[in-house]
Amino acid sequence: MPYRSPNVKIKTDEIASIIKQEIDQYSADLEVSEVGRVVEIGDGIARVYGLANAMAGELVEFQTDSGTVMGQVMNLETDTVGTVIYGDALAVKEGDICKSTNRLLEVPVGEAMLGRVVDPLGRPLDGGAAINATEHQKVDIIAPGIADRQPVTEPMQTGIKAIDAMIPVGRGQRELIIGDRKTGKTAVAVDTIINQKQYWGTDEAVVCIYVAVGQKESTVAGVVETLKESGAMDYTIVVSAGSSDSAPMQYVAPYSGCAMGEYFMWSGKDGGKTMSDGKPMPKHALLVYDDLSKQAVAYRQLSLLLRRPPGREAYPGDVFYLHSRLLERATKLSDENGGGSLTALPVIETQEGDVSAYIPTNVISITDGQIYLEPELFFSGVRPAINVGISVSRVGGNAQIKAMKKIAGSLRLDLAAYRELEAFAQLGTDLDKATQAQLDRGARMVELLKQPQYVPQTVTDQVISIYAGTKGYLDKVAIDKVPEFEKAMLEYFQTSARDVHAEIAEKKALDDELTGKLEKALDAFKSTWNG
Repeated sequence: MPYRSPNVKIKTDEIASIIKQEIDQYSADLEVSEVGRVVEIGDGIARVYGLANAMAGELVEFQTDSGTVMGQVMNLETDTVGTVIYGDALAVKEGDICKSTNRLLEVPVGEAMLGRVVDPLGRPLDGGAAINATEHQKVDIIAPGIADRQPVTEPMQTGIKAIDAMIPVGRGQRELIIGDRKTGKTAVAVDTIINQKQYWGTDEAVVCIYVAVGQKESTVAGVVETLKESGAMDYTIVVSAGSSDSAPMQYVAPYSGCAMGEYFMWSGKDGGKTMSDGKPMPKHALLVYDDLSKQAVAYRQLSLLLRRPPGREAYPGDVFYLHSRLLERATKLSDENGGGSLTALPVIETQEGDVSAYIPTNVISITDGQIYLEPELFFSGVRPAINVGISVSRVGGNAQIKAMKKIAGSLRLDLAAYRELEAFAQLGTDLDKATQAQLDRGARMVELLKQPQYVPQTVTDQVISIYAGTKGYLDKVAIDKVPEFEKAMLEYFQTSARDVHAEIAEKKALDDELTGKLEKALDAFKSTWNG
């Protein structure tokens, strides 16, 4: 029999209550989760055995020596699941524990993201403070249905004359920017972001999200610096998955950027949300995917490593679905849903101008038009190098103000006629007076549509410039003097004829009376100009 001190009295009830308390706490803290083990690892892909109840697209956690690394289930096989790793893939080793989370991938969203450069998981890359986002949104969701949408009618002004006049983009549209490398695709997108500065702080404010996929870090840094200098970072989020990042990060980056934009698109519902300064939360977003051909390459890498069968050009059969489910999320919501919009400007890089390759044709068929940038035009000094023949907007005049719609029709015809006559004139044939006049006007219109990088124009200035060009006010101006003439003319309208400028900006339409005032002001300017 064990020795017991006579001074110790056993309180049976007390011991029982302590044990009961311990049991209650144990059951409350008990966490049940399904775990598996990594059986194969390499190139950002891990095969895991033991996750029998894993869902497609489910988020998983890898317990490594250096901490937790996130991953996502992509393949469901008989004995194993194929997962992609978001983060340090080198930290994950064979035999490591993988735990299911019963969650889908989410990213932080909201006002806290504005002005920041983040990775596809929403973690800061700009060396700034931690992001204290109060809300998160699922990365990969189903796009709004037809009943939740309405037709695109509001213009998304790019600030580029050639686009706003002939290939207009509307809020809620998907307009592809396509061309060879180094033809100014990113410049068009960045100009559009800079041009939204005029709306910031108003009801028409647009939040811009620039998603860089597979770009060099130095290139992304250059874009960020340009946006900072222009004051555009106040309303911009940059999501970067650089060329040195893993294929899974490049694959998921556009979806992350889209989720961040959707938060603002839906913010107008139920009376709208407000920002920290008390102003209404913007309900319009512009997304630039730069570029989706690199995302397709990253997805091809993932798919082949996951042993999915290759198809055309070694891409998997569902690569069309990769881009279609992303771009379908761009829309103009119905008024019942707040009337917000998400505009997508996907970028695709072609090889030697081949727009009939697999990925370019896929994205062309998904989008509502394309802006084709031609290397020959670019190197001959026509910048932006937009080929008006191949470029098209399937929304068209619905996405233009009335004044632009009225004057832009003749511009496209003038340019088309000029291109035909230019080829004919090169044969050295003698030309009659009317043909020569048409050629001369066309040459001046081409010169007028040239625009320096990162200098977007307001739509009012564009209307005045294009009206002057199409109505023959530049016909007697020397071709090399056209930029100088336009600059002086716009300065005149912002000083001496600012009442006409203000009326066009207010009415957004050219009636007979206003057209008369505009022509009178143009005549007055031309009489004083001695270029």
